[in-house]
Amino acid sequence: MLSHGKVWAAIDRLAAGYGLSASGLARKAGLDPTSFNPSKRVARDGRPRWPSTESIAKILAATGASFEEFLDLRAENAAASVLPLLGFARAGAGGFFGDGGAPAGSGWEEVAFPGAPEGTAYALRITGDSMLPVYRDGDTIVVAAGAACRPGDRVVVKTTGGEVMAKELRRRAADGVSLRSLNPAHPDRFVATADLDWIARILWASQ
Repeated sequence: MLSHGKVWAAIDRLAAGYGLSASGLARKAGLDPTSFNPSKRVARDGRPRWPSTESIAKILAATGASFEEFLDLRAENAAASVLPLLGFARAGAGGFFGDGGAPAGSGWEEVAFPGAPEGTAYALRITGDSMLPVYRDGDTIVVAAGAACRPGDRVVVKTTGGEVMAKELRRRAADGVSLRSLNPAHPDRFVATADLDWIARILWASQ
């Protein structure tokens, strides 16, 4: 049965399967980037809003998926999770994270993820070119708050001053963390323990 919720879930899962957010899938298909936003799925009076057949045709053409594959994505037991999503540039602002770097407050979007990550996971959308060549503008990374971080792991670090950065962990000690920059044009960093708000491990990235 083609229910409203299952059709939208299939769109989210199709996007996640290609490493895209719902907005990224819309852009890839030549649609308005807000076409598949959660706010567009319900009308102001509470009535469910359905995606048009033209929109579905365009996302299938853009991804190369067949209509049969799209229908299979409706399954409630499909391996997918819905994660909170925030633009990387906004992550340094106050009110988006609680203790230990877990998502908090309002202003988060949502994105489907093809799997069930352990722990408290969320997604950040990369902006700018400061993390090239590893992460590009528009890439999405999935981050695990509170996960153990070991040397060699790629991590997201937030300082008490509000700076947020994606780096590679080189060393973690009582006095702070040593970080290698992913972009060779940017210097490596050391963040003292007193200046460290939280550190979280990157689990996955759309490439």
